[in-house]
Amino acid sequence: MESAFLTKLKQRLQLPLPGSDVQFEMAHVNRAKLKHEDLHPSEFRTSAVLILLIQKGNELYIPLTERNTYNGAHSGQVSFPGGKFDNDDITLERTALRECYEEIGLKDNIEVLGELSPLYIPVSKFMVHPFVGILNREEINYSPHTTEVKSILELSLKDLMLPHLVKETVVEPSPGIKFKTPYFDVEGRIVWGATAMILNEFKHLLQSL
Repeated sequence: MESAFLTKLKQRLQLPLPGSDVQFEMAHVNRAKLKHEDLHPSEFRTSAVLILLIQKGNELYIPLTERNTYNGAHSGQVSFPGGKFDNDDITLERTALRECYEEIGLKDNIEVLGELSPLYIPVSKFMVHPFVGILNREEINYSPHTTEVKSILELSLKDLMLPHLVKETVVEPSPGIKFKTPYFDVEGRIVWGATAMILNEFKHLLQSL
């Protein structure tokens, strides 16, 4: 693995983070600007996601999941592996690792490097805690959860930094409800909402290395 880069990234994650202002650069126009520090724990459910770095050749990639269509707030959207906190998890870091295994089948040799800023998702009332990890092995065998995951996308860190990856469109998350939003174009898919907001904070953090 790129040890010098990872060392700098791990150190940077311990410093003050870019935070909510950077996250909201990728929010849709109708999104309420509720910050995690302004909410009481009784107002949300807790969850965690994993921004997992994997290496292919000389490039680092982030796997993203395209969700299957279902009757829920995030149907069909692109997201990080993740889900709600279970009391058996004990810690949110374990939640992120468990969900990564359940959704895309990756479990062993993952080192958690740190955590980004929590993000509240109004539509589902989840407070999501994004963790950053590295898969410390070259062999990658995805095993997607067929009920939850339609496909797995891979976003290279090099592409994440490209300005033209950010575009704007109109989404219709439910019938009759449309609004304008910025998004990341990943393999032709529209990556918007909370995932785009978390990605943007990670992008800004990488720019500061």
